[in-house]
Amino acid sequence: MEKTPRRLKKVVFAQQTTDPNEVDALNRLIDYWNLRDKLNITNDPCIQNAAWAKKQANPRVACNCSSNPCHITHLKIHALDISGELPSELFVLKELMNLDFGKNVLNGAIPAEIERLSNMQYLNLGINNFTGVVPQELGNLTKLITLDFGSNNFIGPLPTSLGKLTSLQELYINSSGVSGRIPQEFANLKSLRTLWASDNLFTGKLPAFFGNLTKLRNLRLQGTLLEGPIPSSFSALKKLGDLRIGDLNGEDSSLEFLLDQKNLTILILRNCLLSGQIPDQLGNFSQLQELDLSFNKLTGQIPDSFQDLASLHYLDVSFNPLSGNLPQNSMRVGLSMNAVGTSINANNLQGKASGMLQCLKADFKCSNKVPSKTFSVKCGGTAKTSASGIEYEGDFESMGAASLYTSSDNLWAVSNTGNFISNPNGPQYLTQTGSQITGTLDSELYKTARISPSSLRYYGLGLKNGRYSVELHFAEIGMDDSHSWKGLGRRLFDIYIQGEIVLKDFNIKNEAGGSKKALIKTFEANVTNTIMDIHFFWAGKGTCCIPYQGTYGPLVSAIHVSQVSDGAGSSKRDKKRVGKLVGISMACVAGLVIISSVFYLWWIKEDSSQHMRIYTGHPGND
Repeated sequence: MEKTPRRLKKVVFAQQTTDPNEVDALNRLIDYWNLRDKLNITNDPCIQNAAWAKKQANPRVACNCSSNPCHITHLKIHALDISGELPSELFVLKELMNLDFGKNVLNGAIPAEIERLSNMQYLNLGINNFTGVVPQELGNLTKLITLDFGSNNFIGPLPTSLGKLTSLQELYINSSGVSGRIPQEFANLKSLRTLWASDNLFTGKLPAFFGNLTKLRNLRLQGTLLEGPIPSSFSALKKLGDLRIGDLNGEDSSLEFLLDQKNLTILILRNCLLSGQIPDQLGNFSQLQELDLSFNKLTGQIPDSFQDLASLHYLDVSFNPLSGNLPQNSMRVGLSMNAVGTSINANNLQGKASGMLQCLKADFKCSNKVPSKTFSVKCGGTAKTSASGIEYEGDFESMGAASLYTSSDNLWAVSNTGNFISNPNGPQYLTQTGSQITGTLDSELYKTARISPSSLRYYGLGLKNGRYSVELHFAEIGMDDSHSWKGLGRRLFDIYIQGEIVLKDFNIKNEAGGSKKALIKTFEANVTNTIMDIHFFWAGKGTCCIPYQGTYGPLVSAIHVSQVSDGAGSSKRDKKRVGKLVGISMACVAGLVIISSVFYLWWIKEDSSQHMRIYTGHPGND
């Protein structure tokens, strides 16, 4: 008897669906930001293997379907220039764990309804146009691991409620616009590993409670109004790999807290009113690659133990009253060292460097040149002649982190100090554009510029004493002014002429009314010792990372200096604030050792409210 085949029972699993309220809210968000061409979801957003759920997708929508219905847990709309305020539909997605709206042009205030997203772990609102106060309700997102609202336009203090985010490991609030004291409640953030808080109007003392955040690996606090000293409690931060503090006011600090931070690879304590000596223990920091102690009041000498810092490739101790000899390894390949503005032994200098030193002395007349009444420099580019007939000498020399260049006719010199850390384009100190520059008949004059991450100085040499006009030419060619997130960058720096500040927090783009627009700033100054000193100085302010990491610092397109009257003579005010020191600068790259010695004048700014040391090199390779 023939057997009848047994029929297989068909098992059908019902496709899970997404919460219909979330589907509706998501579709409204897609339409609100006109994203249909990038995220055209015509069926359920949580279907399996959806293209928009892949980690590399942007926009990205991903879900958790461990229960029925599915819930949207990940939403990424990154660097797509979405604009407008955060719509209420966003807060319907209550199961969101990861929200990335970074690098857009979102505006308005962050609504208090954000507290509805109580499952949030990773929240990125950085590099946008948000305004208003940072809402207290952010402190109710107690599952947060990463929070970024840096590079925005907030006002007012940080909310104390952020101290409730005890699971927080990364906090990015740099250039966010916040002000006031850093809340004491931040002492509770003991899981914190990364804190970027530079370029904010923080006031009060540098908090000692930071020493309780012993898991910190990366701390940045530059360009604020915080006051020293650096607390001794910072000695407990033994896991630090990257520490950047700068531009402190108030009391002096010492380096005694740096005794056991042997994991440091980057240490920047620039313009922090550091006094005392450099500890020998720093020579045991075998992983140290970048060390910047410039613009301080450190005394003594560079410890001999520094010769053991085999990983060190940049050392800046400029503008400190240091003395003694150089470490034995200061001439090694791969190390760039800047010690201008010190009294470190420079007896081994020779050739052009020695001649320049003599030429710059106030009581020494250069035998190879007649006093000049003018000099003009095309910063960062080849020689140009302006529509008015001014001949600008080319300044296109490739300079490094600690470099000095003098013109062939010894009419001028330029010095640079600082290192563009983390710049994906590498350490570039020149910038250019192919775009037309508006507002001028001399577009070519502004298409190139010299830039610096720290301090850029131009010197007129062998000038006839008298009264001079100083024309400084600018065009912002490194930052966009479009309606994109790339147009949100802010470049701020200070300008000193003959040691006097003439522009503070100077913003080329704002002053010119946009990018790629010519701007001329004109000043007058006296030359009393045959030298003109024009100093462009970054004081830690402005955005750091728009459109990419390392986009900040002084920028100048051209300089024209000419005498307007002679016989100005030396004023008593100028005479009583100058002294004489010798400084050196060196850069050792690929076996080539460049050593330059310069004679410079220095003075201390008489400002009891700031107590900031301002040095004027004549000239200095700083």
